[in-house]
Amino acid sequence: MHRLVGYGVGLLLVLSVWADGGISPLAPRYEASLERPTRTRGVYAIRNVTVHPITTPPIEGAMVLIRDGKIAAVGKNLTIPRGAVVYDGKGNHLYPGYIDALTTLGLTEIGSIAATIDTTETGPFNPNARAEIALNPDSELIPVTRVNGTTTVVAAPTGGILSGMGCVMNLDGWTWEEMVIKTPIGLMMNFPAPSATPNQSADARRRDWESRMRPIDEFFDNARRYLRAHQAADEDGIPAHERDPRFDAMIPILEGKLPLFVRVNSALGIQAALRWAEEQKVRLVIVGGSEAWRVADLLREKQVPVILEGVHNMPSAESEPYDEPFVLPKRLHEKGVRFCIASNDASNARNLPYHVATAVAHGLPREEGLKAITLYPAQILGLAHRLGSIEVGKDANLVLVSGDPLDIRSAVIQVWIAGRPIEMTSKHIRLYERYRKRPK
Repeated sequence: MHRLVGYGVGLLLVLSVWADGGISPLAPRYEASLERPTRTRGVYAIRNVTVHPITTPPIEGAMVLIRDGKIAAVGKNLTIPRGAVVYDGKGNHLYPGYIDALTTLGLTEIGSIAATIDTTETGPFNPNARAEIALNPDSELIPVTRVNGTTTVVAAPTGGILSGMGCVMNLDGWTWEEMVIKTPIGLMMNFPAPSATPNQSADARRRDWESRMRPIDEFFDNARRYLRAHQAADEDGIPAHERDPRFDAMIPILEGKLPLFVRVNSALGIQAALRWAEEQKVRLVIVGGSEAWRVADLLREKQVPVILEGVHNMPSAESEPYDEPFVLPKRLHEKGVRFCIASNDASNARNLPYHVATAVAHGLPREEGLKAITLYPAQILGLAHRLGSIEVGKDANLVLVSGDPLDIRSAVIQVWIAGRPIEMTSKHIRLYERYRKRPK
């Protein structure tokens, strides 16, 4: 991550003034996630709308009151406070803002230009890499995504084995400090799934997988030794241990304060990841999981959630039917596996509701589909107390739609992020208006 490295140098200089038992730290300690409050001030009223709270049935002809970025009241016949900014919804439909639980928004711009891609650090083990440091708040892809209803995303690093820490951000703000609402949310990991190649013997496949897992196990073992050394440093007569940013980042993972977001797709790989996580005593979230339906009973038993990397994918194997990825959400729902649907994209993150629409068209109940991009990702990310539904006390991340949000013909009329109405424009809209007025 080029910007991450440059910013990190300055950050280390600032942190050198910190005192930690008389020793200057090399990097900030990685505690459990820190949440940032909303900063919007003022009172807003959105009236004459059908409110879809997600957790309860829709309320027709209702109003939502917003105070200082939070939902203050929801219902009919509410009194509008004096001085409130009033928005007439004209009978349209108000939903909670969509949550995309896996993107590279802000970390990449143009896939063919390497200078605009900032998703990957050098080397296999980079748990200390922080996605928010590298975010580009001026990315043209951010307004393109938010004007279609997505208000909150996870920005996640990729590459290597331990890719780095992801963050949750609202798609509005001048700087990453203004955008990020929770960081870190967990460590992104590319799990080396066991091979299922038929031209190898079982012993050969086992040896191959063990050789690929060995450096990972060694890294985790060293991180635990580092943690024990620092815990012992508080005891009499034991000197302080030298700080290591990589192992500092591992502490909340080893202590169970943050989960590992493990990218793995095959059923064999998911089973191996679950066994390995139990041995390592770490919390797990499966990312990808294209064959998760094959081990759904195990995932439900272990209570491990799954973040699906979109629905518009190819089947996991040539022998599978074409609609395998389309019916995957339905299969997980029927098996009682907690899941959400993400885009795993940047330039096409705007299409998040249409991934859900495909899943609904292939058997997923519509209510479950809407929860898969609102309430369920909020729960998986530990933000259900702030996001995912229209309830009093939650952040006012809202989207006003002319009809069914899963219907591509429905127009997104207005978006609010942390209670603030967003300017409904983007590069796509500007280009549309420009060429629509082209002389004939």
